[in-house]
Amino acid sequence: MVERLELAAVPFAAQGFDQTRIEDLAEATGIPKATLYYHFSGKEEILAWLLMRVLDAFARSVRQAVEAPGSAAGRLAGVIEAELEVMAVHPIACRVLLSELGRAGRIPATAEAIIAAFHLPVRALLEEGRADGSLPGATEPEAQASAIFGAVTLTGLHYLLADHCLDAARVAPVVTAMVVGGLGD
Repeated sequence: MVERLELAAVPFAAQGFDQTRIEDLAEATGIPKATLYYHFSGKEEILAWLLMRVLDAFARSVRQAVEAPGSAAGRLAGVIEAELEVMAVHPIACRVLLSELGRAGRIPATAEAIIAAFHLPVRALLEEGRADGSLPGATEPEAQASAIFGAVTLTGLHYLLADHCLDAARVAPVVTAMVVGGLGD
């Protein structure tokens, strides 16, 4: 049922949250409406479930990059690549996540997951990079972590919307050069 439920992202991405009905979700997933209501109170809870699945994938990938050996700058490059790779693997769910980011921010668990999955680990890497000398320009880790999140997610979103395809291996070095290069000064 989990794989089928992930297909609920399709109508959310195509129609937006407000225009999507529970009937659309049932049709897209092949899961009867009554079964959806048995497991979820409504479409907002289904959206929250979808978003948490993507955020869990982000968190696992980012954690792996943060825990890798190397300098903070090198691991930050890994974080950027990891986020773009997750976006490439889950393009529809990421389009929904990013298009519904305002709504996601009003769902407490989702907002906390965004902060835990990306913001806190990146902020810690920035602080570590300033200390180890690999990111001497990391003077405002809180603001810079938010800026990095914005740069990576909007770049990924551009490719998902404009090209309907994100080649993380091609895009990550460009974003990394800009971010890490800017922090290296």
